[in-house]
Amino acid sequence: MPSRDAATVETSLARIAREVASVIDRLVADPGDLDRVLDVLTGADRVFVLGAGRSGLALRMTAMRLMHLGLDVHVVGDTTTPAIRAGDALLTASGSGTTSGIVRAAETATHVGAKIAAITTAPDSPLGRAADALVVVPAAAKLDRSGAASTQYAGGLFEQAVVLVGDAIFDALWHRSGLSADDLWPRHANLE
Repeated sequence: MPSRDAATVETSLARIAREVASVIDRLVADPGDLDRVLDVLTGADRVFVLGAGRSGLALRMTAMRLMHLGLDVHVVGDTTTPAIRAGDALLTASGSGTTSGIVRAAETATHVGAKIAAITTAPDSPLGRAADALVVVPAAAKLDRSGAASTQYAGGLFEQAVVLVGDAIFDALWHRSGLSADDLWPRHANLE
């Protein structure tokens, strides 16, 4: 265990920034299906977003941004979320790719003919195998406490990557759309 005397917020920020930069560099060097995710989302009638825990919180941020673009977006589990159907897309994140509720949702999406875009560390997981577009984040899964892939606790690096990948997906779609920030602004929340 590191010395408590050496622990400062500044040293932690620097260490986390190095890890995040390394993940981004690796994703840029080997993007896999990143651009395929854009196609899955823009080709969908509606986009359903699902993640558990902190990964779910990160994807909720992405859901909001996709809504700002004018996509019909639903967060799975909200009381107003309709049934998924053919022509829809399910955007998911699970570090392990084995989170039972997410895997069941992917199975349902596949069964009805919806497309699946998944963010995970485990391409050979049930979620990874179900995905039509797969983003493999080179980070530690939640249960990896070895410190080899990340010195952060319980999947922190994966969750940070989910936020950044979600923002990059939004940013790419926004720039493809030709819409201005003023065009998006009327969809911004006004009941705050």
